[in-house]
Amino acid sequence: MKISPLPPLNSLVAFESAARHLSFTLAAEELHVTQGAISRQVRGLEDYLGKPLFERANRSVTLTPMGQRYAQAVRQSLIDISAITDEVRSWQGMHQITVATTSAMASLWLLPKIAEFQREHDSIELRIVATEQIRDLARVESDVALFYCRTPPHHFRATTLFHEEVFPVCSPGYLETYGPFPGPEALLDCTLLSLEDADQDWMSWKQWFTQVGVMARPPRRRLNINSYSMLVQAAMMDQGVALGWSQLVDDYLERGQLVRPVETVLRTEARFCLLERGDAPSNRRGVRAFREWLLDTIPKEVGDLGLT
Repeated sequence: MKISPLPPLNSLVAFESAARHLSFTLAAEELHVTQGAISRQVRGLEDYLGKPLFERANRSVTLTPMGQRYAQAVRQSLIDISAITDEVRSWQGMHQITVATTSAMASLWLLPKIAEFQREHDSIELRIVATEQIRDLARVESDVALFYCRTPPHHFRATTLFHEEVFPVCSPGYLETYGPFPGPEALLDCTLLSLEDADQDWMSWKQWFTQVGVMARPPRRRLNINSYSMLVQAAMMDQGVALGWSQLVDDYLERGQLVRPVETVLRTEARFCLLERGDAPSNRRGVRAFREWLLDTIPKEVGDLGLT
């Protein structure tokens, strides 16, 4: 059923403020409009009602008896609306969480798993924000973050999701055309897909060769890409050999879109982490549910690093 009659709702806000202050000037300051705008809103409301709500003098206004009754009813109605609005917004805050992560981790690891989380927690709304540099995390509004790092940022509690394992990957077609490769040193004759301007935490080909005991010389060919997701796509399109991180490329390996041209795997002390601000995990329902679901997804890797 339609609710009627109703005056213009903006005029009610202007009237309530003017009635509370007994001043059009103060009402204008409170609502960030001009005094003339308040006067027009109130005059329009009086015209709609067919009754004066204020008695106007040269430098002051007072409420008429009808104005006093109307102001009391309008104020209580706006208070009720404000209260339920705050309740709804608080409910949303309890049931919405913002996850900050890199575009690579979002597209290659998190997004494929989100459907499972939403099936289990259909009342929780996820918001994913991509940011590429962990040093920018302090400026990003988020409840939790998922990042690859050797050293977690200051003032963040870090829980290990999984440790770093790095190995070369390429497409089956590339391996068939240019392989087989007897060992990692043979990859130096390939086109190496390299992450350009990588954050210092991400491993380079030079670092990988050094740590697996290969004397790294300049590769025959290099293709630089500034997005890890694009780099993986290039590898699947027969463009060369990329460094693959376990968990991030596992689905592609299982589907046969990528293969490992050599068996060499480098395991390091770096890790992919769940990062949370403060010295204790959040008790908000949505954050707690997301954390528990995330850790249940990979239970064998978890380890709390505490604050750094």
